[in-house]
Amino acid sequence: RFPSSDRCLEAPRRTHLLSPHPPQIMSAPTSSVRPWVWIPTLYFAQGVPYVVVMTLSTVVYKNLGVSNTDIALYTSWLYLPWVIKPLWSPLVDMFGTKRRWIVTLQFVVGVALALVALTLPGPEFFRLSLAVFWLMAFSSATHDIAADGFYLLAMPAGQQSAFVGVRSTFYRLATLSAQGGLVYLAGRWQESTGSVTQSWALVFGLLAAVFIAAGVYHAFALPRPPVDRPTAGDGGLGREFLGVFAGFLRKPGILTVLAFLLLYRLGEAQALKLLSPFLLDARDKGGLGLSTREVGIVYGTVGIAALTLGGLLGGWAISRRGLKAMLWPMILATHAPIAVFLLLALYQPANLWLIGAGLAVEQFGYGFGFTAYMLYMMLVAEGPHKTAHYAICTGFMALGMMLPGMAAGWIEDQVGYVKFFAWVLLCTVPSFIVVARLRIDPAFGRKQAD
Repeated sequence: RFPSSDRCLEAPRRTHLLSPHPPQIMSAPTSSVRPWVWIPTLYFAQGVPYVVVMTLSTVVYKNLGVSNTDIALYTSWLYLPWVIKPLWSPLVDMFGTKRRWIVTLQFVVGVALALVALTLPGPEFFRLSLAVFWLMAFSSATHDIAADGFYLLAMPAGQQSAFVGVRSTFYRLATLSAQGGLVYLAGRWQESTGSVTQSWALVFGLLAAVFIAAGVYHAFALPRPPVDRPTAGDGGLGREFLGVFAGFLRKPGILTVLAFLLLYRLGEAQALKLLSPFLLDARDKGGLGLSTREVGIVYGTVGIAALTLGGLLGGWAISRRGLKAMLWPMILATHAPIAVFLLLALYQPANLWLIGAGLAVEQFGYGFGFTAYMLYMMLVAEGPHKTAHYAICTGFMALGMMLPGMAAGWIEDQVGYVKFFAWVLLCTVPSFIVVARLRIDPAFGRKQAD
């Protein structure tokens, strides 16, 4: 019942560890706090520091005159905390409750956002802001471990697949709030103050205040599931720590699992690094020549609508038909936006609504298609130490985003945007190959089967 080779599926004595419905492992007691009270805000807060580090930073540095090569290279290195977070994910499982980790780290990220606002006006803004982004990245990666583990512990099994679309939607809404609302706000303040640096310092100061307020809210709003407790036992810290990783590597079909995690987003990883520079670059450089404010308008309107629709539809579709039936439609939806951006690079339309339609396709495809990726990681993580194993999955996902993204800026600088997006489209082929090798229980993900 686990996505692996047929040979692994025929090993009945091992599949009980990774069944979609293992007894007394997947079930969580029903919380008295309704999921809608905390899931949207928790995953919105989870998405904010990630999008600030990985996406908003590219817009900031582009506005401040940093080259595409440097933007892609140095901001891709910021993926590293998400890549190596499995190294300390067992500590989140072993010490303290997930709830306490979440609230504490939200305050830490709020302080880091304030520090970015203080570093941007200085002469060493690039070096100092990157250092603070590193702090934010490590805090955010640890927060992800706690939040994802908390979701698995606090949500009843029958609701996990139904709400996976909700959590992915609000996570992505955080992205669009930064790419839309915050970028638009920065653009307006640039026009009114005449200073790019001052406008972005104000944006990060405002964001710090909002994020600290979110930490205060979650200190009261998060439920307190009885199963949210430290897992450190009497077997010794080192032995238990190593046992977490050994257990993950013993999962059936682990090579197929790793190939999926690394290759599913191979094309997208490169495209995402250059989408904002592509929109902002002048038309004679192959870009679309939009202003910072226009980028914010497009992402903040049609982008949010398309993303919300795609994410909710993706969660609903999987809960009705199961992950296996929806996997191919969702991977097609994930990769379709790359073809759209290739067309935008070829024809360079000036109409803002036409450009917005292309971004709407991107956001809908991401919201709809990424639901499958998230649910697959939940399937892989099932069993003892599900929090740490889910973190290991996301670590490999981050590695699959980091390595291709590092070279994206250099490739675009060498060949231009048209050939770059054509190359990215070609890079989607390996993901189709690995998806064809997956074996998934048709019942997994269906709400009525949980």
